[in-house]
Amino acid sequence: MKQIVAGILAHVDAGKTTLSEALLYRSGEIRHLGRVDHGDAFLDTNAIERQRGITIFSKQAHLVHGDLAITLLDTPGHVDFSAETERVLSVLDYAILVVSGVDGIQGHTETLWRLLARYDVPTFIFVNKMDSVGADRAAILTQLKNRFSDGCVDCSSGTLPTQQEEMALQDEAAMDEFLEMGELKATTVRSLIASRKMSPCYFGSALKVEGIDEFLDGLEEYTRQANGDPAAPFGALVYKISHDAQGNRLTWMKVTSGRLVVKAPLEGEAGGEPWQEKTDQIRLYSGEKFELAEEVSAGGVCAVTGLSQTVVGEGIGVARDAAAPVLEPVLTYTLQAEGADVHKALASLRVLEDEDPLLHVRWLERLQEVHLQLMGEVQLEIIQQMMHERFGLDVSFGPGSILYRETITAPVEGVGHFEPLRHYAEMHVLMEPLPQGSGLEFASTMSLDDLDRNWQRLILTHLREREHLGTLIGAPITDMRLTLVAARAHLKHTEGGDFRQATYRGVRQGLMKARARGTCRILEPWYRFRLEVPAEMIGRAMSDIQRMSGSFEAPVTSGEFAVIEGAAPVSEMRDYTVEVNAYTHGRGHITCIFDGYHFCHNEDEVIAASGYDPEVDLENTPDSVFCAHGAGYPVKWNRVEDFMHVSTELGI
Repeated sequence: MKQIVAGILAHVDAGKTTLSEALLYRSGEIRHLGRVDHGDAFLDTNAIERQRGITIFSKQAHLVHGDLAITLLDTPGHVDFSAETERVLSVLDYAILVVSGVDGIQGHTETLWRLLARYDVPTFIFVNKMDSVGADRAAILTQLKNRFSDGCVDCSSGTLPTQQEEMALQDEAAMDEFLEMGELKATTVRSLIASRKMSPCYFGSALKVEGIDEFLDGLEEYTRQANGDPAAPFGALVYKISHDAQGNRLTWMKVTSGRLVVKAPLEGEAGGEPWQEKTDQIRLYSGEKFELAEEVSAGGVCAVTGLSQTVVGEGIGVARDAAAPVLEPVLTYTLQAEGADVHKALASLRVLEDEDPLLHVRWLERLQEVHLQLMGEVQLEIIQQMMHERFGLDVSFGPGSILYRETITAPVEGVGHFEPLRHYAEMHVLMEPLPQGSGLEFASTMSLDDLDRNWQRLILTHLREREHLGTLIGAPITDMRLTLVAARAHLKHTEGGDFRQATYRGVRQGLMKARARGTCRILEPWYRFRLEVPAEMIGRAMSDIQRMSGSFEAPVTSGEFAVIEGAAPVSEMRDYTVEVNAYTHGRGHITCIFDGYHFCHNEDEVIAASGYDPEVDLENTPDSVFCAHGAGYPVKWNRVEDFMHVSTELGI
């Protein structure tokens, strides 16, 4: 039997969970159709999900249709929980993208399409709610072709000659086959889908179970067996961490090669330290229930107990780590414990951070505050509710603020020296700017003759392990390459912790030099937006965008409405949805999607408001420690080069 892992993705309210329910019902996995609005959907297993009627956590179910066995992963639709959705993409063989037949392609739907392209996931499209007033099959199909791909082909009536010709147009070899034979072989169609040159489209109503059988038939006909060799060495990719009702930590993974066996010893690395643990149980979940398994072969998805060190995105065995996520939080909130023990609240938030690595919980020692980085206010409300229901803590959060980043615009060399009595380490790091959106890269150009491999690996670990802060407002750094160019250890006195101190100080010293030279910059998150307003209000809309320091393309007028697309800072657009509704009297509509980090439009204002002084931030000191006459003494960052023991002659 053919086996695949398929994920269901959609913009909120497109009917994604309802479609999951219909697929399970028609395949005979459930006897009665549940409904999201009734709180009895099979895959909305969490009490908060049932209460709010939205999917917050990805869920798993199994179904069989004909000769196809599907592990179905239902993902959140709300943009605030899109990070949970992105984590699932790395383990999918196929995706099912749900589009509302009434609302059409929404802003978040486009984000999902781009993510599917980035992760190279073959995609089937199900246009839902076709029973609703205003649903226009031809208009939606045109929209899919214009905004997604010409490869979006209507397959709900099977592959008729006209559809086959559309498919063949997507590939030269397929066209040759079509012209020669008058049709495409099923294997050719499967290949077109697997290579993302074509996306079959189906139309129906999940609530009324219309078009579901045709869609299941299409999945059975046009999917291929998932890759993965059961005879190869073991490999698995972790895509989720959760805890069951008894508090057991669950590591959700897809076995990418070989076999996972109960009690098998697994190895990995956490915070630069290797770990080895055994799997206690292998669980195969379907909704809330699970079965215990003795082993899982390549291509299978399971939850494992007994592992305490795993992290989301980690490759185990021969599997590689997943790529860094595209989506990231843009807002930060301050915890207000309101009489609760702040340290107990911090420990509880750490548990939630373990489950959602993009949550980013930070304890600021100098302010004695807990800061939380989030995607939006709905996610914040859910966290408050989870803190109350799971940990018995009533907490609130201060007003959200923008999550800034810092970078450099010119290369600089940082030097860190740590030499209190009977300790010794010195390191030099070359910091170079990278294009926006690159994140951080790490490298070493040192010869093994100058520094042992183990010390070099340790320094690179220290570079990676910490969230290094910039010197303008104390925001995390990004978009630069950090290269180890020189270092020195002592045969007797160097310990691992010495290079940690030297590394942290070296990065900070380089940033202080860049600050003094005026080559540090602040980055802020931007939105890409699509604004639709009545044509007579286009002047007001363009004026607003200019006021918000945004940019836009020439407006496009269609009938009574005009559409403007462009980009603007998140800080300026956060509350603009309310404003649009007000001045258009509910007739206007705006969708915003995260467009990455760009240079801050009001940098001087942000620096002044932060009041950050890098020289009094003792947790992130740029100064070094040298030794003379049997005692260590501090040296200010701007004089370290006068005392350093190694010279790189970079002169920067």
